[in-house]
Amino acid sequence: MLLSKRFAVAMGLGFAVFSASPVSAQSLSQFGNWGEAPERSSKGPSFLGASPALMKPGAELQQGGGRPSISPRTPQTASFRNAFSPGTVIIDTAGRRLYYTLSSSSAYVYPIAVGKQGFAWSGVERVSKIVDWPDWIPPAEMRQRKPGLPVRMTGGVRNPLGAKAIYLGNTLYRIHGTNDPKSIGSASSSGCFRMQNEQVVHLAGLVNAGTTVYVMRHLPKSGVVGPPNYVKAPVPQQAAPQQAAPPAANADAPPAAEAAPSPPPVEAVPPPAEPADQGI
Repeated sequence: MLLSKRFAVAMGLGFAVFSASPVSAQSLSQFGNWGEAPERSSKGPSFLGASPALMKPGAELQQGGGRPSISPRTPQTASFRNAFSPGTVIIDTAGRRLYYTLSSSSAYVYPIAVGKQGFAWSGVERVSKIVDWPDWIPPAEMRQRKPGLPVRMTGGVRNPLGAKAIYLGNTLYRIHGTNDPKSIGSASSSGCFRMQNEQVVHLAGLVNAGTTVYVMRHLPKSGVVGPPNYVKAPVPQQAAPQQAAPPAANADAPPAAEAAPSPPPVEAVPPPAEPADQGI
């Protein structure tokens, strides 16, 4: 009887040791250091990647939705006196317009949304690539300003980049479509230039890699629009008309008639003398 009791106690201790192992393993996978709380770092959070504490669960990758076929819509042609080569893109930040030059006197004009205060910029870039329904990868700084943004969103109708993205050089800036057409005409972006989807599709059909894009804070109120270093050529002044020189004398021509000599001066003739008085 005593032996059976000892055997039962030993079996119970063995079961307790066996059942404790899964708890320890679970603690290792959760904390990484055998059940102890994670060490708190004295450094601030890094925003090279989105902090899980600042993001909604499952927000690392979001689907952008469907990708319908978007037909291009031709914009209005405006009178636009300019000194750019045809096929150049000029962005008027203050006027919230994008111009695609057709000639030295006309251009397509598109309404756009521009960077909000503190995010507007100016300069010259070249188109580096054009992407259909691009993925959106918000920069870390943007995710820091707006916690909860995804690390990546696939292209689609819910994607804020819209149907096309025209990338500008090696920058993060783009000319792109939008999922918020009501924002067109406002200053609301983080430095990119938004267009209506139908019109960015039209513009993307005109530009290519290498197209020059001038981003200008404002255009002159009058005169010719040109690059920042453009100097208008002075208008040449017309010279005053010169009087015709008298014709040169011809040696073979007969001599001109000499002028008649002046008459001699008239001598004063004294009046006749009066007869003397005669006596009677």
